[in-house]
Amino acid sequence: PQATGANWSDRRGDESPAIVSCQVSRMAQVLDAAAKQGAQFAIIDTPGKSTDAIIAAAKAADFVLMPIQPQLFDIETLGSLKDVLTLAGNPRAAVLVNRAPVQGKRHAETQQAVATQGFTVCPVVVFSRAAHGDAGNIGKTAIEYEPKGKAAEEMTALYYYIAIAISLRGKRHEEKRTSRR
Repeated sequence: PQATGANWSDRRGDESPAIVSCQVSRMAQVLDAAAKQGAQFAIIDTPGKSTDAIIAAAKAADFVLMPIQPQLFDIETLGSLKDVLTLAGNPRAAVLVNRAPVQGKRHAETQQAVATQGFTVCPVVVFSRAAHGDAGNIGKTAIEYEPKGKAAEEMTALYYYIAIAISLRGKRHEEKRTSRR
């Protein structure tokens, strides 16, 4: 509904990566069309408060990454997120601490609180760095904006974490199919 991804793409001005803004009722059709056009990887970004969109996205996903800020009001939402994941069939998921202060240990305390509630904790922390916002303001990523910066390092580490999580899920899925034969 906020169309932040589409707005970012508009500022970017080119067609890569392809950004499609759609209503939850059209998500399955959009993902099918993308796959038919050769897309092998899709990121579904949902609003934090639209339960229908979150459930539909989680059902369609190979891996769910749930970003939270290291604030009590975000930590308190984890119970509801667990309910949403249950409704979606319990897909593989991890919680990412996002927009963490660079100073202090609030991110580590939040990761501990997340683990205590039974969630998988993403080992990568995305800190509140100017490069994230500055890059987005001009339609770039932190990696493009400041390739040798700490924000770029965080995004690279997050990319590899997700790639491994999806790869492992794919291998397990293939193993299950093979064992059924």
